[in-house]
Amino acid sequence: MKRSLSTFIGLRYVRAKRRNHFISFITFISMLGFALGVAALITVLSVMNGFERELRAQILGMASHATIRPLGGALTDWAPLAASAAGHAGVLGVAPYVQGEAMLSHGGAVRGVAVRGVLPSREEQVSEIGRYLVEGSLDDLKDGAYAVLLGRGLARALGASVGSRITVIAPQTTVSPAGIVPRMRRFTVAGIFEVNHYQYDTGIAVIHLSDAARLFRLDPGVTGLRIKVDDISRAPRISREIASALEGAFWVSDWTRHHRNFFRALQTERMVMFVILSLIVAVAAFNIVSTLIMVVTDKQSDIAILRTLGATPRTVMRIFVVQGSVIGVIGTLVGVLGGIALAVNVETLVPAIERFFETKFLSEEIYYIAEVPSELRRENVVVIALVACVMSVLATLYPAWRASRVQPAEALRHE
Repeated sequence: MKRSLSTFIGLRYVRAKRRNHFISFITFISMLGFALGVAALITVLSVMNGFERELRAQILGMASHATIRPLGGALTDWAPLAASAAGHAGVLGVAPYVQGEAMLSHGGAVRGVAVRGVLPSREEQVSEIGRYLVEGSLDDLKDGAYAVLLGRGLARALGASVGSRITVIAPQTTVSPAGIVPRMRRFTVAGIFEVNHYQYDTGIAVIHLSDAARLFRLDPGVTGLRIKVDDISRAPRISREIASALEGAFWVSDWTRHHRNFFRALQTERMVMFVILSLIVAVAAFNIVSTLIMVVTDKQSDIAILRTLGATPRTVMRIFVVQGSVIGVIGTLVGVLGGIALAVNVETLVPAIERFFETKFLSEEIYYIAEVPSELRRENVVVIALVACVMSVLATLYPAWRASRVQPAEALRHE
């Protein structure tokens, strides 16, 4: 009965039109603060989730989930090793590769890049480069044709297009009558790919496996094997199992080792942003404290009358806990709805704002991607809503305690 009375009066205080309009305004500001804080948290975390998702998809679309390399030199007899790795549970594809650094030159422009040699018949088993091709095809890479696929940014920097002849300068040297000169080979641009990731669009050139082996003097060997698994989260365990089953000395690595610091930095940044943006909700919680203190001061006569009618201090305390909690819960609900709406539509709203102000929020040279992605996760919404609700309840405790300490005789002395 006492709890029902506390809830009834607390809800009535929230709904009632107060004589003091300033208190009503502060109450509205408290709700608005909670709503803005919750909406900002949901939107920012969704954008960071989308940012991580896009980077992971782009990186792992071009990079391998796991690699097998010999401890020294080239891998000469790779076919039996590839068959052994492909037979492991969880492995979707295995392909050989050759990796090396080189300089690309065309029309006076020079760029240093990573040259990757691939086997077209196997490459699509381990990467998604075929999906990123905007011109040309993987089948254009033929043994002895010396064809090359360039990223969009790299082709633009070199001033090259499909059909252009570029010079690839390898770090290995050749002894000639003129002295020691670097190894050079003319390649024809056979295609252009666009990953929308600055590192790959400007720093990767793809050629045929045999051409790369001859260029870097590995023929008939390769640098190693690239492996694609069915679940990237299981890549570390699968790579360890493959390593234990191999006969010989090999270095088996997975994507978490190559990009561990990068994705760990993203997770740390997301956590820090959560803490920082939670301060917005904390400020709104302080508004609840000030609002309830003013309400307690304004309602001292009401509190005194309730006490004379038999209400206990705990009952009075519950009244203001209910009132403050309702303010926080309403603000949280509005913020959750607003945050979900923003998170779902951020990929449409941001380009519209960029067009309106004629600006670009994300430079792909700095942020790797040019568009603002978003991925709304249910667990983020639940955690944010719970944190906001807990803050709103905690904010009510001190004002409610102050209300429970009101002495009826003192409060009614001047009435």
